[in-house]
Amino acid sequence: MLQEKYDPESSGFISTERFRDLLATHGSELDPHKLEVLLALADNNAEGKICYQDFVNLMSNKRSNSFRRAILQGGRQLKDNALREEVGLGLSQRLVRHVAYETLPREVDRKWYFDSYTYCPPPWLILLITVAEVVVFIYCGFKLDRWVLQVSSPSYLKGPLPYHPQLRLQAWRYLSYAFMHTGIEHLSLNMAMQLLVGVPLEMVHGALRITLIYVCGVLAGSLAVSVTDMTAPVVGSSGGVYALVSAHLANVVMCQLKMFRMAMALVCMSVEFGRAVWLRFYPPAFPPCPNPSFVAHLGGVAVGLTMGVVILQNYEQRLQEQSLFWIFLCVYTVFVLCAVFWNVFAYSLLDVRLPPVP
Repeated sequence: MLQEKYDPESSGFISTERFRDLLATHGSELDPHKLEVLLALADNNAEGKICYQDFVNLMSNKRSNSFRRAILQGGRQLKDNALREEVGLGLSQRLVRHVAYETLPREVDRKWYFDSYTYCPPPWLILLITVAEVVVFIYCGFKLDRWVLQVSSPSYLKGPLPYHPQLRLQAWRYLSYAFMHTGIEHLSLNMAMQLLVGVPLEMVHGALRITLIYVCGVLAGSLAVSVTDMTAPVVGSSGGVYALVSAHLANVVMCQLKMFRMAMALVCMSVEFGRAVWLRFYPPAFPPCPNPSFVAHLGGVAVGLTMGVVILQNYEQRLQEQSLFWIFLCVYTVFVLCAVFWNVFAYSLLDVRLPPVP
């Protein structure tokens, strides 16, 4: 076996000399980018030995914490922009390379992602959510015979999906409100940010991490409204969308100073948030019930800048290995529990006068 040949003492380590012999013998069989990463790891290893399990993880497309620390040091030996200068790539390879540069901040991570990505599974989550939102909007459009400011229709808030403070005990509404939108302009802005940011993030980080950020943003949005804007209903996927966008901006764009992309994202967020604020203070469609709240946007941003940044920071590292992730998850859990306690007791204790369901 390979381990018996290069690690006869069964120490769990391979000397850098034997490691170089292995690369010299079998390097032609490896992808050039993966070979470059291995050589950088060997060149920068001051201890004179390399963990055999790290080598196995690399060859099986699994990366451990110890390997990550070593390879980040070895990354200094990698050629600058080597992946960007690669020629002769097909359309799908160019797309993967573009996603790598738009989503990941470190060259060594980009190369690793470029080598290992297989389109299996495809980025189905964000596409499925977007299609569901479009289907619900079209259904509401035909049913209400209104495509702009649907919230002004007498039947808009009577459905089973929007969050309404009178119906706050129906727990599914804290999530299902994300599939409802007040009009075609609301849906279009959210779709644009959701697809342009969410699909590349899902291609890199996988559906599980993106689902966690998105759902936490949606839930934080409705709970934030129920605590701070107690008489207002909520609709729209802005909580989840803002969680994804703010996490991505904080983790990648700002550290790379991609000013144009950051400016475009901030413009879209500002326009959508401004529309939500305007609508909140617009004459209500169902007096005395106010129009939908904008506070869900802020809840999404808070999730993105805390949990989202940690989840996206090390795209190949397991979440259970990140201590900061558990800290933010505990904080988020405490927030959810406090918000649930608030919804059960605060409304009656404060004698809040809730508007009737339309």
